[in-house]
Amino acid sequence: MKKILFALLLSTPFCHATTWLVGPAKVYTKPSQVSALVNDGDTVLIDAAVYLADVCYWGKNNLVIKGVGPGYAHLDANNTAYGGKAIWVIGGQNTHVENIEFSRCTVVDKNGAGIRQEGMHLTVTHCYFHDNENGILAGDNAGSKILIEKSEFAFNGFGDGLSHNLYINHIDTLVFRYNYSHDAHVGHELKSRAKSHYILYNRISSEQGTDSRNIDLPNGGQTFLIGNIINQQQNSQNNNIIGYGLEGLANAAFNEVYAINNTIVNEKNVGSFFDLKSGTEKFKAYNNVCAGVGSFYTNAPLVLDTLNNSINATAANLQFQNAANYQYQISFPTYGSSPLFNAGVNPGMVGTYSLLADQIYVHPQNFSSRCVNAAIDIGAYEECIPNLVTEQQKLVVTIYPNPAHDYLLVSLPVQSVKMYDLSGRMLASSMAQQLYFDVAAGVYNLQIIDKEGHIMHQKVQVR
Repeated sequence: MKKILFALLLSTPFCHATTWLVGPAKVYTKPSQVSALVNDGDTVLIDAAVYLADVCYWGKNNLVIKGVGPGYAHLDANNTAYGGKAIWVIGGQNTHVENIEFSRCTVVDKNGAGIRQEGMHLTVTHCYFHDNENGILAGDNAGSKILIEKSEFAFNGFGDGLSHNLYINHIDTLVFRYNYSHDAHVGHELKSRAKSHYILYNRISSEQGTDSRNIDLPNGGQTFLIGNIINQQQNSQNNNIIGYGLEGLANAAFNEVYAINNTIVNEKNVGSFFDLKSGTEKFKAYNNVCAGVGSFYTNAPLVLDTLNNSINATAANLQFQNAANYQYQISFPTYGSSPLFNAGVNPGMVGTYSLLADQIYVHPQNFSSRCVNAAIDIGAYEECIPNLVTEQQKLVVTIYPNPAHDYLLVSLPVQSVKMYDLSGRMLASSMAQQLYFDVAAGVYNLQIIDKEGHIMHQKVQVR
């Protein structure tokens, strides 16, 4: 299936763009010394070092501002801020920030941020925001698109519940992917009022913090939550993990939630996994793990479409590798007995956007492709089945009759043989070489595990 997502692209380079070098041994020793000198389209390269109490404003367009490692270029505000707002206030359009660490910003208003985004369009890649009153605070900007990826947000928040690990106000689209957000002080791990959200393959967890919700989307909007690992701990201030539209469905024509292949764990003895505002147009939830005590969702949406979710009050029943360390994978050789293994279904499309989870979060702040097996696992992880046979080995396996009618035979002894439709739903299984089925005419997938543990996939036509 085709996966479509907007890309934030910088404009083509200006003919006379300049690269500015910043570092303790350079002509310009602090970023603030070049922030007023740059022009549209310039690049600023900042050596990995600590820049104490160096705060500034970036007003030009199409800037690339990048730390040069190993390690981050660390902007330690030491309880200062530019203009009473942030370590960096960004007013230009199409700014790209990469490999920068932002810490210890405080202001009189108690909302000092690592970045205060006031311009249109921002890309943040591989940055670290910690011990600020807000990690990123983005103001209202109706047409703006913000992409945040491979970044960490930790220990941000003043502690009054009004500041958060990051807080995105009224913009067009937020893409938040491959990030690690944790341990917020009383505020949310992620709060956004954007019209559209793509929250993809992140780890968003309370851990030792005192956060409120893991994800708060107070004005609704079209929301895709795919492949996230979400954990709420005992010290969380709120009982619901994901809040949607709770301050009014005011942000978009489409107030829809698509929650696909997330692993959500509640360590509290009360709560809800999805707290939806009454009037939410659609809630589609496929292949999610909801482990621990709590209701799956509150307040029935206008359209409810749920399938193959695993809702289990006892996390141990799901056979995670090491839940105490947030390792929610299932693994060989016990994967076959987990209720998550091969138990998911293909969630389909929303227009031209595929809901199929094709990646996984890799800790910390990264991702990889998801394994492709006969059927998708439930949850944010996919067990990569060992011992896949080679094409040469497949030649010695015969399925007959093919085309088939109501049974088939496998030419070698098996541990199991299973039949799936093309959406990944299992239709029949057998522990013997003979499989009986009652299905409509069409093409189906077979998964065959032989006595040696080799796994083969073949198609069979049914007439």
